[in-house]
Amino acid sequence: MSDTAHRARPQNDPALLPPAIAAAARLADSTLEALLPRPAGRQARVQEAMRYAVMGGGKRLRPFLVLHAARLFAVPESQALRVGAAIECLHTYSLVHDDLPCMDDDDLRRGRPTTHIAFDEMTAVLAGDALLTFAFEILADPATHAHADVRCALIARLAEASGHSGMIGGQVIDMLAPSFIKEGSFGVDDVIELQRKKTGQLFEFSCEAGPILAQAGAEDRARLKAYAEEMGVVFQITDDLLDVTSTPEKTGKAVGKDAGMGKQTLVTLLGLEGARAEARRRAAKAVEALGPHAARAPELSGLPFFLLDRDA
Repeated sequence: MSDTAHRARPQNDPALLPPAIAAAARLADSTLEALLPRPAGRQARVQEAMRYAVMGGGKRLRPFLVLHAARLFAVPESQALRVGAAIECLHTYSLVHDDLPCMDDDDLRRGRPTTHIAFDEMTAVLAGDALLTFAFEILADPATHAHADVRCALIARLAEASGHSGMIGGQVIDMLAPSFIKEGSFGVDDVIELQRKKTGQLFEFSCEAGPILAQAGAEDRARLKAYAEEMGVVFQITDDLLDVTSTPEKTGKAVGKDAGMGKQTLVTLLGLEGARAEARRRAAKAVEALGPHAARAPELSGLPFFLLDRDA
């Protein structure tokens, strides 16, 4: 590890993150359980599929980020948890659609059959659509924030993060990447752009939501955004490493898919050790980006380094 990484690495208890992540996940699950519609009437099947997809486990990293970024600004926990629930619904919609035969064609997600396997393709598509729109329904509710301009800011930022120039844009690049690779025009910078759109934008929203809820200044929002940009790269590199080195039993999903589909990642471009070194460098940059917030939020400053060691 470089001297910069040693200086940036927070000196907090390494045992801090697992219980903090688990605690945030419990709060997120409780909020989602209360907000998600109960199956009823002739539309019950799609509501059942919504609950199946969302309540099937997961680390809840995005609600974790919302919660701890919001705590920096003394945002009421109930508001942060509603935003965390919204981002988790939108994230789950993207997973449901990613797993479809026309996309990644996966049968396993979080250790269970994917939604289109457990139900059917039509129900999975509609459940994903319903979760997408439900996310914005949550944000638009006055219970999320009393001021309409704050709710509008949250809605606008999530729409940007998840739309054609964000997550969806990244997914399109991901699906078309094999053709770019054949043309010889898809290198490290292109992979990072793809990952920052497809995965990183939702992390950015999750971190920016705290200062948006608090109506904090542009500098605070910029710090959290810069942190999320680097942390998102760390997350994706470690995810790609797991695709090469882990097992379906540990990850709860298929592994070896990237190579089988001819996809380019920082692991294929830099090698295992090169990718690990890049992840360490990005983790240090993430903590540096937090500036004065790093010491006040050990959960945030510790997360990038925690991700380096994850095995699932």
